[in-house]
Order: sequence, then structure tokens, then C-alpha cells
Amino acid sequence: MDVGDRERPFDVASDSCGQLGVHLSTDEDCEGDGPGQETFNDDEPALPPDLAWLEDLYGEDDDDGDGNGDGDGDQNASVVADNGEKRSYAATARMFKLRRNLDQLDCFHRQKEHDVLKAREELNLCRQNIDGLVKQREDLENEIKQQKAAENSVAVFRLRSQHKHLCQRLQSEEELEGHINTDLKQQEVELSEMAVELGRFSSLRQEVQEEERVFRVLKAQKAATRIQQERKAGQNMQLKMLRLRDKQAAMLMKEVNDRQKNIEAGQASRKMAAKHLKETIKRMHQQEAEKEQQNRELLEKRIQAVKSLKSNIAATQESLRIQQRKAKANAQKKEQQQRQLRESLQAQGINSIKHMYQQKQLEEIKRKQEEFAERQKSKRVEIAAKILEEEQLVNRRKRRQAVLPKPSTTDSFPSLGRAREKLLHYLDPSPPSATKEKATIQLREVSESSSSSSASSDAEDLEETMYQEGGHQSLTESLAEPEFSGLWDQNSKKLQDEKAMSVQTEVKHEQPAISSGKLNMIVKKVHGKELRRLPFLSKPEIIIFKDFEVGKMYKKKIVLTNNSYVTNHCKLLGVSTHLKDFISINFEPPGSLSAGMSCEMQAVFQPMINEDLEGEVQFASAMGPFSVPVRCTIKKCDLEVDSQFIDFGLHVVGQTISRTVTLTNKGALATLFSLDTAACLSPESSHVQVPTQISANTCQEISSENTTSENQGSSASIGTGELQPQQESQELSEVLQQEQSVSEASATGPEAVLDSCVSTNVDARMDHSEGGDISLGNVREGHIGPFESIKLEVVFTPTIPGEAELDFHIKFSDISSKPIPIQVRAVAVSIPVWVVQPSIDLKICMFDHLYQDSIMVQSRAKTALKLTFDVCREMRKHMEILPKTGFIQAQSSFNAQLKFLPRCSLSKDAKKFFDSDTGVLEVPMTVQVAGQAKPVHFTVQAVVTSSDLQFDRTEVDFGCCSIYQTVISSVRITNLSLLPQDFGFLRPPEFIEVQPNDGFGTLLPQETLEIDLIFCARKAKEYSFQLSCKSGINRDFHLSCQAVVVSPPLELSHSLVQFGATAVGDHSTTIISLINRETNHNQSKQPIDPQTKDAMTLVAPRLFSFLPPKDSDISIAPSAGTLLPGERCLVQVTFRPRLLDQEIKEEALRLFHRAKLLREKELERNTHTEKEEVPVETSKGKKVSVVPNNSKESDGPKTEQLTEPLNPADIQPGSVQYKDARASLLYSFTQRYREYTVPCFVSDRILPEDRQEQPSWSPFNTLDLQLQCPAVQPALVVISNNGLNTIDFHQVAVGEKVIKRLTVQNISKESLDLRSSVLDVRGVFSLLNALRCIRPGDKHTLVLAFSPCLEEKYCETLEVRSQKMTLRMTLRGAGVVPAVTCSHPGGVLDFGYVLEKESITQVFKLQNSSAVAVGFRVQLASLSPTRPQGGADRVAFLLGSNTDSRVQPTVGTQNYSGLSVFSVVPVEGSIAPEQSQDITVIFQPDHPSVNYSDRLTIELSNKSKVCMMDLKGAASSHNMYLYGGDLLTVPVESLLPPQIASQPQLAESEVTERPTIPVLVTLRAKCNAGSITPAVRELQVGCIRSTQPSKKSGEFFWDNVASLQQQGFSVEPGKGTVEAGHKRTITVKWTPYSGYKPYDVVQTCVPVTLKGDETNVYRVTLIALVSTTAD
Repeated sequence: MDVGDRERPFDVASDSCGQLGVHLSTDEDCEGDGPGQETFNDDEPALPPDLAWLEDLYGEDDDDGDGNGDGDGDQNASVVADNGEKRSYAATARMFKLRRNLDQLDCFHRQKEHDVLKAREELNLCRQNIDGLVKQREDLENEIKQQKAAENSVAVFRLRSQHKHLCQRLQSEEELEGHINTDLKQQEVELSEMAVELGRFSSLRQEVQEEERVFRVLKAQKAATRIQQERKAGQNMQLKMLRLRDKQAAMLMKEVNDRQKNIEAGQASRKMAAKHLKETIKRMHQQEAEKEQQNRELLEKRIQAVKSLKSNIAATQESLRIQQRKAKANAQKKEQQQRQLRESLQAQGINSIKHMYQQKQLEEIKRKQEEFAERQKSKRVEIAAKILEEEQLVNRRKRRQAVLPKPSTTDSFPSLGRAREKLLHYLDPSPPSATKEKATIQLREVSESSSSSSASSDAEDLEETMYQEGGHQSLTESLAEPEFSGLWDQNSKKLQDEKAMSVQTEVKHEQPAISSGKLNMIVKKVHGKELRRLPFLSKPEIIIFKDFEVGKMYKKKIVLTNNSYVTNHCKLLGVSTHLKDFISINFEPPGSLSAGMSCEMQAVFQPMINEDLEGEVQFASAMGPFSVPVRCTIKKCDLEVDSQFIDFGLHVVGQTISRTVTLTNKGALATLFSLDTAACLSPESSHVQVPTQISANTCQEISSENTTSENQGSSASIGTGELQPQQESQELSEVLQQEQSVSEASATGPEAVLDSCVSTNVDARMDHSEGGDISLGNVREGHIGPFESIKLEVVFTPTIPGEAELDFHIKFSDISSKPIPIQVRAVAVSIPVWVVQPSIDLKICMFDHLYQDSIMVQSRAKTALKLTFDVCREMRKHMEILPKTGFIQAQSSFNAQLKFLPRCSLSKDAKKFFDSDTGVLEVPMTVQVAGQAKPVHFTVQAVVTSSDLQFDRTEVDFGCCSIYQTVISSVRITNLSLLPQDFGFLRPPEFIEVQPNDGFGTLLPQETLEIDLIFCARKAKEYSFQLSCKSGINRDFHLSCQAVVVSPPLELSHSLVQFGATAVGDHSTTIISLINRETNHNQSKQPIDPQTKDAMTLVAPRLFSFLPPKDSDISIAPSAGTLLPGERCLVQVTFRPRLLDQEIKEEALRLFHRAKLLREKELERNTHTEKEEVPVETSKGKKVSVVPNNSKESDGPKTEQLTEPLNPADIQPGSVQYKDARASLLYSFTQRYREYTVPCFVSDRILPEDRQEQPSWSPFNTLDLQLQCPAVQPALVVISNNGLNTIDFHQVAVGEKVIKRLTVQNISKESLDLRSSVLDVRGVFSLLNALRCIRPGDKHTLVLAFSPCLEEKYCETLEVRSQKMTLRMTLRGAGVVPAVTCSHPGGVLDFGYVLEKESITQVFKLQNSSAVAVGFRVQLASLSPTRPQGGADRVAFLLGSNTDSRVQPTVGTQNYSGLSVFSVVPVEGSIAPEQSQDITVIFQPDHPSVNYSDRLTIELSNKSKVCMMDLKGAASSHNMYLYGGDLLTVPVESLLPPQIASQPQLAESEVTERPTIPVLVTLRAKCNAGSITPAVRELQVGCIRSTQPSKKSGEFFWDNVASLQQQGFSVEPGKGTVEAGHKRTITVKWTPYSGYKPYDVVQTCVPVTLKGDETNVYRVTLIALVSTTAD
């Protein structure tokens, strides 16, 4: 190995482990570094974490070395230099690094071996696959040969495709074998290179093993040395523990005495407390007994009250029953009185309805008058009370101001006195008797006035008069009124009174209407539903007496059946009042009837008047009253004719033809009839004789009106007697007028009216009837009885050729029967032989169908004639007349048969007769008559049309579909015929369905109907079939269909998903299964025949991929994946309705344009008002026009903002326009329904060798998933956070808490009870407030908190649930660990020496390098609330296991004043991102001490500590100080503060003779292998810089330096000066003098004088000895 390779680092790359670098350094590399450097460079940052324990190991060694003294340090260093077995720190670290790198190299070597073995296995597997594929290819080639021999082309084609696919797979496998072989060779080369590199470092491996052995030996030696030191320390600890035990025993003795005293004091206090407790318990028992006694008394009072209440309730119920009986009796009595009064009035011939209505109005007026009087009386009392109060108030004022002269009120205001007198006169009540008499007189006058005036107007005038005279009688004297009141006043008063009257009468008549039998139904609940039914059912339901005659008696039997669910009874109450004289009921109460039982009654009707009657029979039952309607009808006429139009047709002149009209009376009343041809009823003559027409119509109208008025009057007078209140006044007046008109009309009689109407135009009728060829028969008038028919004859006798017509009416003596008009038409001809139908219309005919008709030839000749029918040459193939020749007898007719069979060649054969475009055929035909030159012409007309049904395509290809799909193909079928045709698809295959109506229907002419062919097959094969459509004329039309059905490898458990109504912002989820139904046939061990083997396809994993529509509300998870044969995959389909951005932007544009229009209208309104001038009168009376000073400049910017066009691209989410538009859409959202079809693409089989290539997708394997998605308006919407459901807390420092609020609003019409999902209990998100029920339109705010605990991103979903929807909110946030660094590295922050009661400061910085603001807090251990109080920490320190006298506690000496020695500014705060904060620490002692200490901790808001430093400082009363040597006292002061105030004053001699300060310095020289290393110690002399005026420098000197040298001590320097703020080091060295005996201790004492602001003397004791264990 050459030198170049040794100097270069060694790098090894591994494909599996990643790129890792290994650097192995050798000795030669270290030699090149130079003599002053070690193996590793000094600029290395630090050791890796796995070697950090080396620092602790060597740190412990250094501590052990330092513990032996400074003087021994140099000696140890020399010993280590001389000892060859000692190792350096860098050498040890180098050894461990080499060991780690060698282990990594071994790992790489093992990995390479593993990769080579794996590549060899893959190569073997690939070769096996190639062998199998070659074998399959050979088998396929043999099968192809066999199928070729069998001439099976389909199988050959399929096998060739399989052979092609196998060849592709074989090629890919061979390519894969080449790749694997290349990789294997490369990995074997890398493995050999790795083996070579391992060999290169074999010597280095041996060297490392040797160094490890040496390291273990050295470690064992250090462990033995440490054990010896620990034994020595244990002995010293035992001595200290003995001293402390003595102290503890004394303290325990004192504590026992104190405890005994406390126990005695506690027992005494306990006795006193027990005494007071007994008294308190006794008092409480007394109070409880008193309270219990009060409760008993209260309970007894309540029992008595309940008993009295029960008795009162019973008495009240009894009194109510009595009152109800009395009220019922009074009501019956009153009803009986009214009935008697009505009967008496009717007997006297007075209108009972009118009279009773007036009585009711009078009672109503009296009641209102009484109420008005009561109100007047109460108002009068109130006014009198107010007047008295005012008089008292005036009297009080007069008494107070009696001294001042004041004019009298009556003199200054004379009108006030008169007004008061008039008011008092008005308050005087008028005698009620006079008012009542006046009202009665006026009512009588009104009732006796003209009968034509309505009762309602009389009552209203009467009421108005009553109010005017009774209410306003006194006011007429003081108020000026016009002599005549205006019409408008009367109208308004009448309207008001009518409204009030209608309301009152409605209230009065509401109860009778409800109590009628038809409305009383039983309400029973069955299975939660209310069933309403009558208590009893009558059979028949209505008692009908039809066509009755006055004087006869009619009987009917009625059966009543109990229709309720319980036992019921039936009681007859009576019949309607106006039927009591005509109908009687024979009914025996049957008693209690069970449900379904029936009883009988008989109704006897004996009419006395010839009028229609209606009423009811009233019954009472346990379930309530009910009634049975009664209807009685008189005899009436019901007249009709069989035909109102008579057509004689074509007749030859001279013939006489007659037609009959049958007049039928279906009624039971006979009447007289007459035939009238008057012009008053003919529209043709209306313009000739206008006066006669008007008079006739007038007569007819009068008679009809009389009839209707009579009917109405009779029905009104014999009705139920309970008229509607709002129509009573009008009906009364109308009844009176109608009675007069009926009476006038009845004087003349119906015959007179009929004669007068008929005789108005006799001349015109006679002229019209005599001048025509159409005449009426002999019967022109007569009598038609009930249920009788009469035939009326109409005769046509043509005299001249031409048309004739006649219109006449059949009139009746019954005024209720209207005249019946009849029209007669006829035509006269003069040819002796003619065709009865000159135009034969065959209507619409179809091709290839036979149509026949009869040709009738009529002859009026006196002899027989020969007829020859001639058909034109063009139509002889299509039309024929049989017989062609015939003889027609004299004055008879001849019938010939016309046969029409249109062929398809009609358009070619008869072009001039047939229009192929319209299909109209018009063929002129002739009949040759022998001896007649002019033939008889007639025409045959027809519309020839096709009978074809045409499909828009001849073949339907459904394409390729799967067995799980349904393919719909639409076919349009057209009816080419002009006739409607029935059609139907007969016997379709079971896998196809024809819709609508299952393939049956009717096609109108030229109609096109779309037919849906639904193809759904369940077997995979090729389909080819025909659908047969048969028309109504038995024609078949075939439609060829074909399809290819495949079986997809995958299957959906549900192909249709119907989501429920989902609110916008909510989501609905369903889970379906995607199943791979394939099975691995290769695993089957059973033999397979060749045909089955051909049908099987290779089974392999399948890829699937769902493709939902773009920008839809559908999400599918997983949307893609792989399914092995037999596997099942759950697919989650989620429907999330949302508002699209485009919809929101369009809504924003609409709102913008709307606001713009409103603004423009407002500006137009403002400009219009500005142009108007406002006239203002000045002081001189002149009018000045003032224009409002409205500034237009203020509207300028707003107008410009609104007129600027809004671009949809400028509307960004989060803007105001976007937010308003979204809210508008949500509030106006009603519902939305969408359907989606999501295709699921399935790939072809994926073979192992094809996995690196892009898979192929076949459309035949595609599955369709139908989704029905209805969306509705959300009940809850987010109105804060720009309407977004995502709350992003952004970055938050770990440990901090951030709170955000989210407001939701209920926009539904129902109250919502909100609930929330449970957030992760150990998570970082929390909901701080509770949810409540919110009403429609209310809002609720959710308070959410985020407190991260780790540096990572968090996301959680909070669901706010209600009855209608679930609102999901996404909570996001990121935790960031605050990166705050301190400029001070930590450890000890030493302030040095400071004069007492002076201060010194030190500053360090905190730098925040994180992206969030971080809060911090500075804590001092002395101010910590968890620090033990009262010096307990000092006791623990003194009693602890601390043996090192130099170690101080955390909190040392404190100020006597109670103020903290160390203070920090600021104590807490926040550091902005990428900013820093200065921290100032102040040291201010108030007495001398060298043990000032404290611990400063900087803690962030997440409780993490940035740094921790120990604060130390010393205070002196003089500016010069000496520091060093061994501590002679404990590092803490006394537990009790010094009693400064109680110290005695020192004498002058004591002040001058200051005590010396002892200092102990121990020097240990080390003896090793006969050589002694001198011991060296250092002392520090310093001068404190002070702000006080004093000496700026100090001096020091040692006394008796010569005596020290004799004992081997040397001091350098012996004296010197120290500048203020500086210190000097004094080195004390001891070298054993000659003659020194081993193990002897040399001790001497030397004073050291320090001169500064004062002179201090330190007594330094030097102790020296020689030790073999000193470091």
C-alpha cells in the first residue's frame, strides 16, 4: 500500500444503508500534523454523543488531581510525563473512534454479502419463471396447431392473443434476468473491494485491540485509587457525624420540653372547647325541635285548607249544575215562547222573521244602551274625582299665596266657569225611562214605515238616534252642529254599525251552527289517529219525498244504526220548525243500543202547500246531537227532444219527405206545448222588427224573474229560520220586493203571460211559415202528460231546386221550462237519375287494404233505365264497381258496391288524381244512363296513407358492457301513417326491457316516440337478437340488436348510492365494497379439460381507479389501489355539498350591481330634492327661496367606488364582497339535487414481469357507480373567520396557550340543541365553553384553545352536532420549540469583591432565533416560593454529607435588611422573533461576607430553562482584602441574624487594637520514587474600586520573611502595591529543608499587613508536610 492511499480517507457507499463516510487515521497521518499537534485536530467541535462519557471520566480524574492542592499539581504533571503508561485524552478518543469506524466497516461488509445472496436468489427465481413461460408457450403453440386442424378460428384467435402476451412476458422476464445479472456482478465487485479494504486495515485493527487492553488496565488502576480516597473521606465523615449527633441530641431535648408544654396547653384548650360545644349542640337541638313543631302545624293547616278546598269545589260543581239546568230550562222556555210567537204571528199573517229580527235588534240596542250608561257612569265618576283633585290643588295654592294679590279665576276667565257648568250638566244622568220610551216609539215608527225599507237600515237609524239623544244630549247645547248632517257621515256610520252588527251576530249564531246535527261527530283516537264519525247512521241518509201532491199522505221507513264504538241511545228532539205542520215522526225510543244495533222510525209527510221543502229531523244521543236531512220536492217538468237539428239531405223537386221529432216529458208535471216559428226567437229577423223583439224578450225576462223570485221567496220563508247575519237586511228587502212582483204576475196567470209573449209577432210568424218548402205537421200544440212522449212531424216538399231551412221553437205553459229551439235544413234537385251521395268520401285509407262503400243511385223517372258505371283507366288496378251494368226501376233506387284496394303503385298509375306529397286521392266517376246524353257525375275521395312504422336506425349496438351494468339505448319510432296505430314489442328476451309502458302504446299520425331499450344481461357472452314490433293491423317490424357482455374482474357491492338530504357544510358518508371475484386457477390441483382451460384467463392482481367528476362534491377514498384475487376493499364515498367559487363570485357581482342601482336611485332622489326651492318668510313678510346646501363633493368618492366595474377575478376569498356573497347564498339556499356517475376503471391483469410498465385499461372492465346527492340549506353557519370552518392557530411556542373564538348562527326556523364531539383528552386542542340550545336567528361563540407540547404540526376535527346537521371544524396549529440562547455560557457568574452597601452590575443577552415571540421569566433561588423558610436549607446543608468545605449551598448569605443581595431587571417579558433582550444582574450587599451566593434561572413560558448560573460575590468593609488558603469556617453564616442593635459600644482602645484575621495555608509536598516535589500555594491580594473618596491603591507586605526561609518557605513577592480594581497573586512555596524528617509537620505563623483606607493585619498560618498520595 503506497503513501498516497494512506493519506486519503476511506469512503464506503452502500445502496441499502445510504451514503456513509468512514475516516480511519493512522500513525503516519498523525506524524504529518507536526510536533505540536495531537492525533485529532484542536478545531474539532466536540465529541459525538456516544463518546461524551469520556469527558466525565477525565473530568473526574482532573477533580481528583485538584483535590490534592495546587502545589501537588506540578508534581503530578511531571510524574505523568515520566510515566510511559499514562495516556492522553485525545489518544483515548482516537481509539474509540477507530473502533466505531471498524465496526461500521464490518457492517458494510456484511450488508454487501447479504445483497449478493439476495441478487442470486432473484436471478434463480427469474430463471425459473422463464422456464415456466417457455413451457407455457410450447403448450400454446401445440394447442394452436390443434385448433387450426379443427378449423376453430375463434379459439385460434384467442390462443394467438395469449401466445402474444406470453411472448411479451417472456421478453420482459429475459430483460429482467439481464438486469439482475448485471446488478449481481456489480455487487460481487463491490464485495471484493470491501474485502480488500478490510485487509488494508488489519494492522490498524490489531493496534486498536492493543490500545483497548492498555485502556482497561489504566481504568482498573484509577478505580483502585478512587476507592482509597473514598475510604479516607468516609473516616472524616464519621467524625463529623459524631459532632452533629451531639448537637442533635441537645436540640431534641429542647424540642421534647417544648412539645410537653404545648400538649398541656392543648389539653386545657380542648376542655374549654368541649364545654362550649355541648352548649352549642343543646341550643341546636332546641331549634330543631321548634322548627319541627312549626312544620307539623303548617302541615295541619295545609290539610285543613285542602279539605275546605274540596268541599268548596263540590259546592261549586253542584251550583254550576243547578245553573246549567236553569239555563237549559230557560233556553227551552225561551225557544218555546219564540215558537209560539212565530206561530201566532204567522197565524195573524205577519212576517215572523222580520218581527223577530226587529225584536233582536231592539234587545241588542237596549243592551248596548245599558253598557253605554255604565261606561258613562264610570267616566263621570273619574271626571268628578279629577275635578275635586284640581279644586283641592287650587285651594292649596291659594293658601300658600294668600299674601299676594291675585285676580279671581272666574273674572279673568269667564268661559272656564261656563265650561265647567256645562260639563257638570253633561255629567248629569238623564232618566233612563224616558230614553227607553223614546226608543220604543221610534222603533214602532220605523216598523210601521214603508215595507220596502230594509230592517237593517231601520235598526241602524234607530241605534244612531239612540246614541245621539241619549249620549250626546248635553253636548248639543255647547257644540255647534250643522242643521243637516252630511251624507258622508251617514255612510260612514252605517258602515261602522254594519261591521259591528255583523261581528256580534256572528258570535251569537256561532253556537247554533256548531250544535247542528251534521257537525256533531264523534272524535275517537285509534292507534294515535283521530277518527270523526256520526253517532248514528240513517238508511236512507236523506228522507226524500219526490213529486208530492198537496193533500196526499206519504210514508217512509228509516233505519237508524249505532255508528259509535260504545253503547248509545237515541232520543227524538223534533223536526225543523217549518216542517212541523207537514211531517210527523213515529218513533219509539229503543233504549240503549250496542255498537252496530239499529232501530226504526216512520216519517209521515202530508203536504199542505205546493212548494219545495227542506229541513231535518233532530235527535239527541249520548255522543251528542245529530240530525237526518229531509227534502220534499213538488212535481216539475223535465222536457227534452231527441234531436234539435233535422237534415233532409238532397231530394228531387216534387217529392215529399217527412221527419219526426220526439218530445219527451221526464217529469211528473203535465204542461201545454206549442210550436212557434216567431222571429223573436230567430236571430235572422232580429234586425227587422226590433220593438217586437225587445217586448218579447222583456216578457220572457219578467216571467223568468217572477219564477225565480217566487222560488227564492218561498225558500226564504220556509227555510231553517236561521239566516246569515250579514245578509239578513238585504234579503228582507229583496223578499218584500219579490213578493210584490210575484203577486202582480200571479194576477194574470201563466197562460196570459205566454199568450202575450206569443202574440207579439203573429204576422211575421205566419209569413215565415207559409212561404217555405218546409212545414210543420198537423200537431202544432197540445198537452203532454207526465212521463209521456209525443212525436212531432216536419214535412219537406221541394218545389224549386235549391236550399231550404226552417227554425222553430217548442214553447210550454210551464214558466220554469225554457223553449227548445229546432233547426231544419234541406236541399232540392231536379235530375231524374242522380247519385244520392255525389261525393263519396272514403276518409283515410291505407295501402294494400280493401275498403268498400255503397253507391246509391236514385231515379224519379217513370220507366226503368240502364246504368253503366265507368271507372277511369288509371284507377282500374285499384278501384272497382260491382256490378258494372244494371237496371234501375222506375222511381226506385239502385245500389252498387265500390271496392277500393290501393296498391303501392298508385302514385305512378294515377299521377293526375293522386298527390303523393299529401296523399289526397280525388277520382271523378261517371254513371252512364241509357237515353240520357248527360251522364251522372260523382266523385270518390280518399286520403291514402302508408301503414309503416319506421325506426330511426335498423340496428342497435349496445356495445360492450359488463354483467353489472345496465345499458340504455334510445330508438325513435315514427308513425308514417295519417291514422293512429297501436304497436307493441312482443315476446322480448328476458335480458332486455322496453319502456315506456313495457313497449306497448299508440302512435298518433306522424308522431315520433322515443323508445328506451334497457339491456341488462347476467351472462358473459355475445348477444345477437331481433326485437319484433307488431302494429295494430298485424304488421311486423324487426329491429336487430347486438351486444357483447363481459364479466369484469371486480364487482361493486352497491352500484347506486342514495345520500340523505345533506346540509351545505356537512357531509354524508357511506361505505361500499369493491370485490375481486377472480380465483387463482393455478392453485387448483384438479385436472382441467382443454375447453375450460381456453375459457380461463390468467388471474393476477388488478388495479382500480375511481374518477369522480371535476369540481364535484364527491370524494372517494381510496380512489385507486390494487386488489388480489378474492380480496375485498372497503371504499368510502363522501358527499360534501359546498358553494363553488364561481357561484359566490356571481352572487357578489349581482349584489354589487344591486347596490349600484340603489345608489343611483338615491342620487337621483337627492338631486331632485336639491332642485326644489324651499320658500322662507323673512321678517318683512317677503318670501325668499332657499336651496338646501347639500354638498355633492362628499358623494363623489362613494359614487366613483360604485361606478367602477367589478371584475370577478378581483374577488378573492376572505374579502368583504366574497363573505357577503357567501352569506347571501347560504341564507337564500333552498335545495339542490344532483346525480353523478363515477366510473371505476379496472386494469387488465398485471403480471409480475409487467409491474414496471404502465398498466393497460380496458373499457370493458369499467364499473359505474351512481350517486344521488340532495343538498339542503344548513341550519348552522359560521359567521366569523370569513365563514371558513378551518381555524388556524399558526405557529405557537411549545407550552404556551392561544385562544381563538368562532361564532355560529342558527339560520333555520327551529331551535337547535348543540352538542360537540369529544376532543382528544391528551391532545393540544380544547373547547373552553359549553354549548347550549340556540333559537332561530341566535348566535353562539365557541372558545377554542391551542397549547402545543411538542414541536410538530397538529390537526384535529371538532364536530358541532345538532338535530339537523353536523358542522365540522378543522383545528390546525404548529408547535414551535422556542430557540432562545443566552450570551453567558452558564456556570458561575462571579462578581468578585465589593464594598459593603455598594453595588455592581453585569449584563448578558437573550437572543430569540425562533419564528414566534417567546415569553421568559427570570427566577432567583432566594426568592423562590418553594425554597424552605427559616433557614431550613442551611440546616440541611450542615447536616448533609458535604465534606468539601469549599462547596457553598445554592443560596448563601443574605442581607440583614431583608432585601435581596442579587436583583434582576427585567424579571419577565417577551422577546420578539429574531430580537434580543438585555438582562441586568445587580449585586448589592449590606455587610461583609465572602459567602454571598444565589442561583439565577431563566425559564421560558413553556417551563423550559434557557440557562442556569450560580451568582457569587463577596463584600468587604475595606478596600484591601486577602483571599485564598483553607476555609476555617462553614460556608454559611449563623441561622440567627446578628443583633446589631444590641451590640455594646466598643471602647476607644478596642477600636485602635483591631483583631488580626487568621488565614490557614496547608502545603503538601509529594514524594515519589525518592524524589520530593515542592508544594506551591497561591494567595490573592486585591484592591476594591470604590465610588467613595479614598486611596486609589493599596500596599501589602509580609513580616518575618527570614524566619520563613529557614523552615523552607519562600514568599514571592514579599511586598508590593495593588491598584484599585486589580489584584495580585502571592506564591507560597515550601521545599523540605535539609534535615527534615519524614512525616513531620512544619508549622509557622506570619503576619501580613494590608494598607488601604484602613490597615488590616492577616495572621497567616503555614503548615507543610510530605505526602506520598498528594497529587
